[in-house]
Amino acid sequence: MKILFSILLLNFTCLIGSALAQGGFDLWVVETSGKPGNLKIHPETAFALTDRPEYDNQPSFINEYQMVFSAADENENYDIIVYNFNSKKFTNMSRTSDRNENSPMITDCGMYISAVVSEPDKKQRIWLYPVSFEQAELLYDDIEPVGYYDWYNNKAAMFVLGEPNSLVYARGRNDIIDIDQEVARSINKRPKTSEITYLSTGEFRNVGDEKALTLKSYDIESGERAEYSFGLPGAEDFIWLDKNYLLMAKGNNIYKRKYTDINWELVGTIESETHQNISRMAYSEDLDVLVLAMERK
Repeated sequence: MKILFSILLLNFTCLIGSALAQGGFDLWVVETSGKPGNLKIHPETAFALTDRPEYDNQPSFINEYQMVFSAADENENYDIIVYNFNSKKFTNMSRTSDRNENSPMITDCGMYISAVVSEPDKKQRIWLYPVSFEQAELLYDDIEPVGYYDWYNNKAAMFVLGEPNSLVYARGRNDIIDIDQEVARSINKRPKTSEITYLSTGEFRNVGDEKALTLKSYDIESGERAEYSFGLPGAEDFIWLDKNYLLMAKGNNIYKRKYTDINWELVGTIESETHQNISRMAYSEDLDVLVLAMERK
């Protein structure tokens, strides 16, 4: 489903100010070529899509030509921003002064942009923002504080902060599946499957003075569990390029592997005098681009 945004353009470059507590992050774009199994990254094409002291992070593609991300203004207020790769323009999906929106993404049905919202009373829950720009709706009133999440079958798998943290899937209001308690921050549905995948903080191997976390899977339909070897040592963010290939980054290096393989293959290094430490990523096979969140030096 294509989503058309018809709201006033945000003068994005005017959002200036001091770096936030979360740190200054910008989004970079780099061109790719080939299918996921033979993906090539072209570092010479890399450029900064945003360039501000504030926080621009958590990119996610919502259709063939648009991406959403979370951005902070000079008052440390976080909104959902849409970037259109065709028009090369930014727009506000939200503009709220009493709450912060993070981790935006499209829902399975394509009718909403979901986000983790830090509400005025400090609750942190998932809200749905209709693409028709009607009033936002609260999804689960009794599940919080949510940190990260992804979707399967129009229901959310959520990293819920607590003692201990937990990963749950809300099959129904009184039907909550407890998946795991030792979970890193990256929660991703494996494409074209019913699997929720994550990196386990409880099972890892030591590589020098760093931990390589085990990549785990829970199948919502069958209840089966699986392990797909280890993530990169010292890294917690991963994405699926398709149902077979994964992407992770460490420092300014980007790595790929098939989920059945053990070793990670270096596919590109982003050279920059101003940015470092790639974290969250978003990939578009339609546009042949990879979007990277990078920390300002």
